[in-house]
Amino acid sequence: MMTSAKNLTVLLALALGTAATGCAADSPTDQGDDGGGGGGGGGGGDPVVPTDPTGTFTMRSNFDLATNMPGKVGEVSNTIIAMTDDATDPANWILEQVIAKLPSGVVKTALNGVRPFVAGYLNDRLLSFAPDFVTTMVQMGHDFGAIAKNFGTNEQLMVSGSVDAYTSTHSVLGAHFKIDAVESDLAFADYQVANVVVQGVGITLDSTGKLGIADHKMPLSYGKVLKIGLDGMIIPMLDPTAHNLGELLQHQVDCVAVGNMIASQIGGFGAGALTTACNAGLVAGAGVVYSKIDAIDGSVLEFGLTGSAKALDKNGDKKIDTIQTGQWAGNLSYAGTPAPLAAATFFGARM
Repeated sequence: MMTSAKNLTVLLALALGTAATGCAADSPTDQGDDGGGGGGGGGGGDPVVPTDPTGTFTMRSNFDLATNMPGKVGEVSNTIIAMTDDATDPANWILEQVIAKLPSGVVKTALNGVRPFVAGYLNDRLLSFAPDFVTTMVQMGHDFGAIAKNFGTNEQLMVSGSVDAYTSTHSVLGAHFKIDAVESDLAFADYQVANVVVQGVGITLDSTGKLGIADHKMPLSYGKVLKIGLDGMIIPMLDPTAHNLGELLQHQVDCVAVGNMIASQIGGFGAGALTTACNAGLVAGAGVVYSKIDAIDGSVLEFGLTGSAKALDKNGDKKIDTIQTGQWAGNLSYAGTPAPLAAATFFGARM
């Protein structure tokens, strides 16, 4: 009996030892994404530390501008809100655009004389000529605020040089937007906006694989970026057939119905001219919003950036393959007033 018990104890110890060895071999700490598995890391499972940062990399930076956003962005949002915030809006706002585009004459004079009454009349019949106007404008205002506060930049980092003398060209090629769960990448070139290119940016890579990107300034035409987001993402989400805000407004408002309704309240004449003025007025109203966006670029939004990231070599050739956990530090300046940059991250990969 004692012999059998001793044999059982030995067998159990061997079994537990084998199981422990198997668990250690399967430990996720030895199979991380740091290039130790297939990159020729010496067989010990240690990640390969890159020693060569040269090459061309695609990068994405993400910025939170909630605390750094220029005040002029609020003027854009207020202009959008103004379409719907009065007691008789949006009918009153639409009527204002119509009157502004009417030529001087009998129709304009007659309409100005009964303007408050006509505005109320139109508002009572809003669902018949602009059923989705309010909800569409409210959604547009919400989405514009979202892209103004949080957006990303799609970039390229070209690194050249030799040890202790690495340099790079850092370029912004487009913008990345996210609204709720929907994401979109839009290239500057597709909207006739020049890429932002900064040359002579110093690069360092230490023995632990820490990548450093030296302090440099990245001037960004923030208004142009927001206009790209409005025309390229927000408006197509609201109306896939519209390419700009003027078209969106015209699709939201039945100007023929508006012209006929207004004409019925001023003696039954001028319906055609009123319809024409309605369409022209909506385009002009969109132009006011765009002018507010353009005014943002009266001063450059300048990012003063210094970057730090983890560089990985996944194939064992000693060159950087992946840039992870990047953090930007520095200041964000608008109209000459600097402020600490809020949360800003980046990542990248070799092209």
